[in-house]
Amino acid sequence: MTTPRFYCPQIQHATTEFELPPAAAHHANRVLRLRVNDEVRLFDGIGNEFLGNIRTISDSRVALQVLQVNTISREPLLCITLAQALCSNEKIDWVMQKATELGAVEVQPLQTKRSMKKLTGERAEKRVQHWGGVAIAACEQCGRNTLPKIHPPLEFSAWCATLANIPDTKFILLPEAVTTLSQQPKPQGPVILLIGPEGGFSAEETQLAQQVGFTPIRLGARILRTETAAMAGMAALQTLWGDFI
Repeated sequence: MTTPRFYCPQIQHATTEFELPPAAAHHANRVLRLRVNDEVRLFDGIGNEFLGNIRTISDSRVALQVLQVNTISREPLLCITLAQALCSNEKIDWVMQKATELGAVEVQPLQTKRSMKKLTGERAEKRVQHWGGVAIAACEQCGRNTLPKIHPPLEFSAWCATLANIPDTKFILLPEAVTTLSQQPKPQGPVILLIGPEGGFSAEETQLAQQVGFTPIRLGARILRTETAAMAGMAALQTLWGDFI
């Protein structure tokens, strides 16, 4: 059985004893049915992992003895920011989950001309909090000890305006592109991968992206759904230049 993992940012200040936060305690007791002397792993979201042993457990309280601190990194060799056009709630949640598993360091949701979802104000804030929870659960599952940074949604042109002087390698996935990732030189720093909405980027958005340094790339001869394109693009980057090889 895989040792259960819980996100506990407060663990940074623990010495030899620690209590799980209420939600984690409930999950440990009611869902996982853990017992005294079971081992668990905790991570603080900034790179540290802790091995603990359950000393007492009840409906609302799980107390641990902290046995070991590990500064193990499971971050990929390639620093990838996924810039994803907003899509339906179910799809964008799936993208957040899988991008975390595939090692995205940052995720930037984007409001594009053809985005089916519009998020502003309080609704946007609530969605960012929700996506943070999705990323935490993905980290608990996949073993990452560092949470990806999930940014609030930005309007596409405003976001592009921030990128003109950023030297990161930039790729935009377009069905009409004539080059592939394997034809590109190995990035010497971070990479930004830009994915359009269900209906694709408008001509103006495509032109603007290229003006700020994005290289058009295609993934085969087929047109992929937005959520498929995001994961296929990230997996291809990790295979070529990351930790998949």
